[in-house]
Amino acid sequence: MLLSSADAFLTLLLIEKGMVEANPVMQAAMTQGTGFFIGAKLSLTALGIFSLVYLAKSHFLNRFRTGLFLTVFFSAYACLVCYELVNLFRLM
Repeated sequence: MLLSSADAFLTLLLIEKGMVEANPVMQAAMTQGTGFFIGAKLSLTALGIFSLVYLAKSHFLNRFRTGLFLTVFFSAYACLVCYELVNLFRLM
């Protein structure tokens, strides 16, 4: 959830500096206002985390533990926040 909060904050800062939201779902949420955007982002992230943690011991296609996907998504989210930080520092 901390990475999602950081992502929302950095996204709003980057949009103020002229960048655009690449995710069409979040772009649509942003047209509803900042509060709705943040609420939607955090709610969707919480739902995804809850689902993956709930299913962590099950297997996907009888091969991969679902907990592996939680690690992969966490790593991807961390990379996204790093990417946003690099772009923010470039625009300053």
